[in-house]
Amino acid sequence: MNPDPSSAPGGKTNTAALAVEHLSKSFGERVAFRDVSFEVGYGEVFGFLGPNGAGKTTTVRTLGTLIGPTSGSATVAGVPLTPENGVEIRRRIAIMPELPGLYLRLTVTENLECFAGLYESPDPRERIDAALGAVNLADRAGDPCGALSKGLRQRVALARALLGDPQVLFLDEPTSGLDPVAARDVHELIDELRQRGVTIFLTTHRLEEAERLCDRVAILNTTLRMIGRPDDLRDQLFAKTITARTLKPLPDPDGVFGGVAGVDGWHADGSGGYAIAVSDSTVAAPAITRALVDAGADVLSIGESRHSLEDVYLELIDEDAELQTGPG
Repeated sequence: MNPDPSSAPGGKTNTAALAVEHLSKSFGERVAFRDVSFEVGYGEVFGFLGPNGAGKTTTVRTLGTLIGPTSGSATVAGVPLTPENGVEIRRRIAIMPELPGLYLRLTVTENLECFAGLYESPDPRERIDAALGAVNLADRAGDPCGALSKGLRQRVALARALLGDPQVLFLDEPTSGLDPVAARDVHELIDELRQRGVTIFLTTHRLEEAERLCDRVAILNTTLRMIGRPDDLRDQLFAKTITARTLKPLPDPDGVFGGVAGVDGWHADGSGGYAIAVSDSTVAAPAITRALVDAGADVLSIGESRHSLEDVYLELIDEDAELQTGPG
């Protein structure tokens, strides 16, 4: 793979594989996405999350030069997103859509030969062999695509996307409809591509997938709601919480937790434990443990309660729903 940003026009080094500024796309009166700005670094796996109709696929189609933006600007793999630069951008990127779109009667190799011709590869045999090796499909090269499982067809589609040696790879719901084993295989392939330095722009509905794979994520709901590392997004939306469980209920929880420095509040969590809001868990957790022991409590467990990326996502989407509904 060739993720080297120095191949940009003029030999200049670009710090971002994707740089998007105030980009919008409308279809008549319907807004697909509005005023979206972000950057994606070379070699980064960037997750793009949002509900159906949020504008994720339209954003991919816009950055992939399949449709033009209504307003705003972008740079894709070092090339400004303009109509006259469409061919040059497409030489530097690849898009793997949700549906593979393979010729089912043709073999894996025949499919790749067909698409390698479209890429005008100077050595298509070498590129096909490299792509099949990258997705661990060399032993299935002679099989008709129609005889492959859905998971294996996704691998073929990924091999097809790699034929052009892309600097930026757009993956639109690559594990949609796959069983857990096939999805895990795709995850491993994405990890391998990351290690090779390929920039990956990943749209997905699987939040645990984004949390596992992505360096940063953006949450889109027509407008960009949040962007950052999953840990940072959790910290922005939710207070840090320590969960403590004791063998018996505390006779005076206020007396135990109220005097601990760094504790902002507490409540019973409904399952025999206590959720304690803290400003700094590394300081508060040992102090809470000491306070429980001093109070004669038998401590079963104590630890930081971590919100998932799904919690972040649902919090933002619920906020949007409340704003659209208005006061009841």
